[in-house]
Amino acid sequence: MSEPVSQARRALNQTPADRLVGGVGDVLGRSYGITDVELYQVDYRLAELLPLGDGEPVDSPGHPAWRAFDHQSPILTDGTGWFPVTMRGERRGVLCLSPAPDDPDVLAALAEIATALAHELAAVSAGTDVYRAARRTQRLTLAAEMQWDLLPGRSRIRPSFSLAGQLEPAYTVRGDSFDWSDDGERLWLATINGAGEGVAASLLTSLATHALRNARRAGLCLGDQAALADQALYDLYRGEQHLSALLMELDLRSGMMTVVDAGSPRLVLLRGEEVTEQPLEAQFPLGMFEATDYHEQKFPLERDDRLFVVSDGVLEATGQHMRYGETALDRFLRRTGPMAPLDAVRSLIGDLRAFVAGDLVDDAVVVCLDWNGPQP
Repeated sequence: MSEPVSQARRALNQTPADRLVGGVGDVLGRSYGITDVELYQVDYRLAELLPLGDGEPVDSPGHPAWRAFDHQSPILTDGTGWFPVTMRGERRGVLCLSPAPDDPDVLAALAEIATALAHELAAVSAGTDVYRAARRTQRLTLAAEMQWDLLPGRSRIRPSFSLAGQLEPAYTVRGDSFDWSDDGERLWLATINGAGEGVAASLLTSLATHALRNARRAGLCLGDQAALADQALYDLYRGEQHLSALLMELDLRSGMMTVVDAGSPRLVLLRGEEVTEQPLEAQFPLGMFEATDYHEQKFPLERDDRLFVVSDGVLEATGQHMRYGETALDRFLRRTGPMAPLDAVRSLIGDLRAFVAGDLVDDAVVVCLDWNGPQP
């Protein structure tokens, strides 16, 4: 590790949480003569890169900032460098540095520093609102604030899988959500098709998510995780409120997928050029009846399979008196093959926005999972 990288890491560890960019900028100025340092964070809609300081937002897809964000590699143009700020696949934005030296070793060091910044942003996010507040182009509704704080992130990468998800309408989402966790041997993924309006919908989804996490962290099997969440909802709402969920557990050593379909969103498999809906055993939504017994089903994934989970807000999106529907969805999913999961999710959401000529009215959740195969 070069000395400037070591100094930058120390600065990130020692600088107050709200001054991370300034702290690393001081190091870059002394080490490389860089005078302008700005962090651009991707907004909640995945549509703009927003400056932490006084710069202008970047919304043009061809801009170097977006090229760095999309391709996840440094971009140097006209003496300005753009570096992905990404942690374990979670894309937070890009770091803009000027003047950026045209030296491969220096560019590699700057890219490493941008990655270190991403890790530190994740570490301090619970203790300051500076970075969250700068990521929004408009005020979030209270329900949306609750939903976004509930998420594990928007993308995740390990050698054996890549994963991404998005909620829409981003600034007013109510009940749809997703959750994931992995331990090196298994990946757990829950996608929730929420019910209700406003804060009431967010509270219902929050209770279900925390119940599922509690059961998962206790080491319960997938069927029992569903049963515990089902009982938690029923105990509080007595069947008057319930929600649909799809629970998945992927064995990272074999590619075997275990699923519990509790009135779930749609699960679609993209294998090569073929798009098929994965048949699932439909079971009762969580919280509908007391003491529901949930059954697991299993199916194997093949290397390079891609799974999409989409809620009914995607299929039911309406524009010009037409539903988006399954035909349009399947056709678009085929086009996502070369894209990384986050790009595929962002493209699908963009296609939906174009179809309805604006933001979606109903909640929609899209999750994309790539199975890369067992890793040694």
